[in-house]
Amino acid sequence: QVQLVESGGGLAQAGGSLRLSCVASGRTSNSMAWFRQAPGKEREFVGAISWSFGRTDYADSVKGRFTISRDNAKNTVYLQMNNLKPQDTAVYYCAADSVDYNNYSCFSTPSRYRYWGQGTQVTVSS
Repeated sequence: QVQLVESGGGLAQAGGSLRLSCVASGRTSNSMAWFRQAPGKEREFVGAISWSFGRTDYADSVKGRFTISRDNAKNTVYLQMNNLKPQDTAVYYCAADSVDYNNYSCFSTPSRYRYWGQGTQVTVSS
């Protein structure tokens, strides 16, 4: 069993920055990802990182603005969000799985992740 706890959400102005954190406890998670869901929309992939390979992948909508990193010692994954836009407003979810994915197709599919956090709200004002 894996427990995921996100933090760091809040309100930011367009062009601003926020950093989300996701602390994982329990069994080792080899793939960790961030997804987001805006009101009335489906959950969408933001980015992911392979725990052992260190590979990262991002959705086109956030490439160049968001960065995923990890701290193995703290079992924590971060999502640094820069140059935020109003369309980034959503609940952001951390997801994890024991499988070590290494391609975009797997990284970006929600059903590939067994464990999910409770979500943290990010609101970007224009």
